[in-house]
Amino acid sequence: MRVPLSWLREHAPVPAGATAEDVLATLVEVGFEEEAVHRPTDELKGPVVVGQVLSKEPETHSNGKTVNWCTVRVVPEGRQQTLTGKGIDPSGVQGVICGAHNFEVGDKVVVTLPGAVLPGNFAISARKTYGHTSAGMIASVRELGIGEDHDGILVLSRLGLDPEIGADALELLGLYDEAAEINVTPDRGYAFSVRGVAREYCHAVHAPFADPAGAVAARVPAATADGFPVAVDDAAPIHGNPGCTRFVARTVTGIDAGAPTPPWMAARLRLAGIRSVSLPVDISNYVMLELGQPLHFYDLAALSGGLGVRRAAPGETLTTLDGKQRTLHPEDLLITDGSGPIGLAGVMGGATTEVSDGTVDVLVEAARFDEVSIARTARRHRLSSEASKRFERGVDPQLAPAAAQRAVELLVELAGGTAGTETTDVDRTTEPAPIELPWDYPARRVGVDYTAEQVVPVLAELGAQVTATDDGWRVVPPTWRPDLVAKEDLVEEIARLDGYDRIPSRLPVAPPGRGLTAEQQARKRVADALAAAGLTEVLAYPFVTSADNELWGAPEPGVPVPSVKLANPISEAQGLLRVSLLPGLLDVLRRNTSRGFRDLALYEIGRVFRPVQPLGSPVVPPLGARPSPEVLDQLEAGIPAQPRHLAAVLAGRDAAETPWVSPRAFDWQDALDAARLAAEVLGVELSVRQGAHQAFHPGRTAVLATADGTPIGYAGELHPKLVAAQDLPARTVAMELNLSSLTAAETGVVQARALSGYPAATQDVALVVDAAVPAAALRTALEDGAGELLEDVHVFDVYQGPGIEDGKKSVAFALRFRAPDRTLTADEASAAREAAVAVAGQRHGAVLRG
Repeated sequence: MRVPLSWLREHAPVPAGATAEDVLATLVEVGFEEEAVHRPTDELKGPVVVGQVLSKEPETHSNGKTVNWCTVRVVPEGRQQTLTGKGIDPSGVQGVICGAHNFEVGDKVVVTLPGAVLPGNFAISARKTYGHTSAGMIASVRELGIGEDHDGILVLSRLGLDPEIGADALELLGLYDEAAEINVTPDRGYAFSVRGVAREYCHAVHAPFADPAGAVAARVPAATADGFPVAVDDAAPIHGNPGCTRFVARTVTGIDAGAPTPPWMAARLRLAGIRSVSLPVDISNYVMLELGQPLHFYDLAALSGGLGVRRAAPGETLTTLDGKQRTLHPEDLLITDGSGPIGLAGVMGGATTEVSDGTVDVLVEAARFDEVSIARTARRHRLSSEASKRFERGVDPQLAPAAAQRAVELLVELAGGTAGTETTDVDRTTEPAPIELPWDYPARRVGVDYTAEQVVPVLAELGAQVTATDDGWRVVPPTWRPDLVAKEDLVEEIARLDGYDRIPSRLPVAPPGRGLTAEQQARKRVADALAAAGLTEVLAYPFVTSADNELWGAPEPGVPVPSVKLANPISEAQGLLRVSLLPGLLDVLRRNTSRGFRDLALYEIGRVFRPVQPLGSPVVPPLGARPSPEVLDQLEAGIPAQPRHLAAVLAGRDAAETPWVSPRAFDWQDALDAARLAAEVLGVELSVRQGAHQAFHPGRTAVLATADGTPIGYAGELHPKLVAAQDLPARTVAMELNLSSLTAAETGVVQARALSGYPAATQDVALVVDAAVPAAALRTALEDGAGELLEDVHVFDVYQGPGIEDGKKSVAFALRFRAPDRTLTADEASAAREAAVAVAGQRHGAVLRG
């Protein structure tokens, strides 16, 4: 909400010398977040004065363009120019070239003299152009930064102004004003008005507040039997609340809709972020900004019969003011007349009853609509308006008569209309429900010993009605605060207005001997190890599509994957909770590669959601009381399993290319190494075997398992078809494992082996086996057969080709033997090697390669 300071000063005691920054600092004290300062003179600097056109001589030049050579008086006749500077004529008459033609000799205009600076850092100076020295510029509203009309000069007489020649045009147009912009949270919709912000400013400075709506309300006429007919039909309320609880209609006849908007009103609207359109539209926007009540004006002659408020019927359409035809939904609340829908209630009016320059008689509507209904309609039609922003946050139900009266008075004063004597007021509002506030409750909740002498004035300052009871107070909230529904809300207001600085700050003392849990320590070690290895931690959204869960949730296609569906998803396409971390990680990878990052190693630690049975509980516990153990057990049973997973994706190369470094492309071994690193820091032995998963490459996929053989994840290269379909970098590799299962298998101790002081004996062996036999299986057989002397074994070569039978492969291993108490002889090492080969032959038919 942007609040012009000149406007705020009319309703709050803002000091004359206060700046927008000062106002923001004051409003921060009562809980408003500052957004920005808007000050036109930051970009527009003088001298900018009122001038009168003395002569206008059209000249057509060789380029075909016709310009006007003008002389303009910028000081009153008979006076000398007091401004000095290059290009300023002491006589007070400036020669100016102007390309616009919508002004005549004698018109008073805005003249920017040499030395002025216009928005966009456009400096004005005397310059030679079209055969003349143009010492200034006759300005349009666009050049001044106060509108979009660039084709026409701003002629002041057409605004109803006749200022003195040489007067400061910036002051005349209200450009010395400034605005403070605050962030209005959804629960404080009353602050979407100067009235609401002024009230909060008075709270902050502890000054009495004179409600502008109250002053107008005293002039509101009573409803009459001959008022404009309005029928509210919402017999079946949606979302539990009626769509319309207040509808005020007033008529004004004989207006001049084409009359200019006064500069002071246009300046305030512009500074508040709303452009000036026409006088009737500007008046409706002005009242909305001033009081917080959205209004709508109808061309009375365009209406057919009386007005109605109802829900849309199937198949109905409406062309709104923006010119778009909209297909209506049965939940949409409409304004209708005898011809059908003429407006989306609380969102936007229809084109058929729009007020135009030819409008003579106006019907003023001020209504109160249901928050949820308006919010859903605005989102359904992607049509957010200034009115809908206020209605969906809650508008004061008692404000409509005063707002309508204010609009009628402005139409009479500025547009020359005559107020109708008939008044319509359909009132179905109810009083706010009282709240019981115990004596000691504010002190118990906040930690400040609030006394009755402090609590009652604060609540009264809010506008609440406070009555003492035996054990506290009965508080009736003001109608403009629909967010005050419980005693906790009242306590929050007491703390806010009494001052957050009075709330003591006491840090809790942690019990000695405690700290991170074992699981938290394990996660921290894993995260630190992966970060130290060069991976970057990211956090992705947990919301995915059903296709994502079906792809990553099961190793084979077609297997049902139970998922948790969101009741109110951000996007209908992503309406499920994830069963795997990889969809979100791949989105992050794709987004970064699209922005030019080619070498990426990312990981995430987070929860996945694995329902194993129907979720939910038929019991909804009441508020204000602790549920029974049985109810808590039912609620607990309704929570899906949420194991914590670890996942990583790598693409590109492992290092930047330099004169001394040759980077290597990431491959499936890097994904496997990331999983092994996580297991290693937890002291868990990770079993790796060849496997298959629908999202991974058929021949480059590893199944990760604990020592007892329980699968806990996968690692490898992603399937080429998946990479192409999802626009991922070629040869992207990934891994994911169940970190909760890995942590559960943690021994708590990483056992270091004793180091032998005796030399090792190394022998190689090449075994020929069927091509389908995994190298890991051969490695396990060699380990089992070699016995205790074997210290290490690893694959260093795999070969298929000439010299090897078709369907076979040669796998070469390096075996390192060492004894803890002696130097091994060659015969001892050879015997252990032969024993290892023998076991590999028994299990897998392995033979030594000749």
